[in-house]
Amino acid sequence: MLFWGFSFIWTNQILKMGLPVFALVFFRMAIAGVILLLFTLSIKKLEIPRKKDVSWFLLLALAEPFLYFIGEVFGMKLSGSPTLASIVIATIPVFSMLFAMMVYREQLSKWNMAGIFLTLPGICVVVFENGFGKIEHTAGVAMLFLAVFSAVAYTLIVKRLSSQYNSITVNTWQHVIGAIYFLPLYFIIDHQTVKTISFSWELIRPLLLLSIFCSCLCYFLLINTVKELGVSKTSTFTSLIPAVTAIGAFFMGEESLPLRKIVGIGIVVVGLILSQYSRSGAAKRR
Repeated sequence: MLFWGFSFIWTNQILKMGLPVFALVFFRMAIAGVILLLFTLSIKKLEIPRKKDVSWFLLLALAEPFLYFIGEVFGMKLSGSPTLASIVIATIPVFSMLFAMMVYREQLSKWNMAGIFLTLPGICVVVFENGFGKIEHTAGVAMLFLAVFSAVAYTLIVKRLSSQYNSITVNTWQHVIGAIYFLPLYFIIDHQTVKTISFSWELIRPLLLLSIFCSCLCYFLLINTVKELGVSKTSTFTSLIPAVTAIGAFFMGEESLPLRKIVGIGIVVVGLILSQYSRSGAAKRR
């Protein structure tokens, strides 16, 4: 969660240097895919998907990284705020609970509901940072919620696959297939623009950090954690991401941290913890 908190800052830095969205995500997926493929082959841990599971791997990569990163990166580019992006993305466990309630008829306790009702106004405090007269960066917020719903689908699919394949296999195919999905968009939309960009160390450094730490390492840990702890308990830790992003962005000079934003972040974090706390406790009692 520490690296994912900083991922919003690194992505924002790259966007400010002019690298287009599809180029950014394609390079990140391709670098991570190559590293993971070479690593898994060298340690002989790569499993070939069985025929009946190929469609699940394709759906997994479609949900995340493909749709998720289109939503996240375009959302961040349009909103211009790493902190706002991390706040919206951190609501993934809340929407996962609501989805489970509607589809699987899971019951929500009073703590779950209290957490949800705290989270939503906390988001509004950050989104309406400049006042409640009008919403800022509406399109950016909409794209961020595309990322949220894509991540909900991803967690449901990865739970299924992680019970049948080792974590590094799922992570490897996710990034390899994701890179293939982004390849035509990169060549059709961004390739000509990329030719004009100078790839300095200031641009390459955050791109490598995103690929190695936020893709290779973090997704491996996430998949393994979902496999061991389950979706609900794992999702609890995402509440730390907005705090990491806001503090990191402030000290790196990327974003200001006024009192309104601090209050909003605090409300969201408390709401997310409350929305998950009861579920974990209930699971232990059962």
